[in-house]
Amino acid sequence: MRSLSEGDCLALRQVARDAIRAAAFRTLPKPWPQDGVFAERCGVFVTVRVNNHLRGCIGVVDVDEPLGDALVRCAICAASQDPRFPAIREEELELLQVEISLLSSTVPIVLAEIEIGRHGLLVVQGRQRGVLLPQVAMDHHLTVEQFLAETCRKAGLAVDAWRGPETQIFGFTCEVVSDSTQPAPSKLS
Repeated sequence: MRSLSEGDCLALRQVARDAIRAAAFRTLPKPWPQDGVFAERCGVFVTVRVNNHLRGCIGVVDVDEPLGDALVRCAICAASQDPRFPAIREEELELLQVEISLLSSTVPIVLAEIEIGRHGLLVVQGRQRGVLLPQVAMDHHLTVEQFLAETCRKAGLAVDAWRGPETQIFGFTCEVVSDSTQPAPSKLS
């Protein structure tokens, strides 16, 4: 993934917001660009907060589509289909904060290489997979071992499964595009 310009960041946020708005109004999303950063291929997670409270986080690690397509799909799912939360409602759009995490490729990583705040983790054992973004470890003040345990829990595995030889551990980094420090616009176009 190339380095993002300010224009790229603004465009990514707008496309995600447009998709979330469409989900809230139960309409089709606006067409999104198919070129530039939107044509690149990388994993992406969209985190949605309302009034600074988590309301959804959905993403993809394995890339089989252009970023624009994955971004729109993940934004809609984060706003309306994360089973942990109710769907975003129209009246909540004014209080919406969107965070987009663009993932590097995953690479095998060992305990000594994991840096809290820098690395996200993917734990794989058979068909079970769990992913946690670097922000999770920071937000919850996790140690490396706790981060691994929580990623295993997310995969539906025993919390110490990361110690077993049958468990694969991958690391990745993220470029985060966020508007949570900026006031949300009162109207989304």
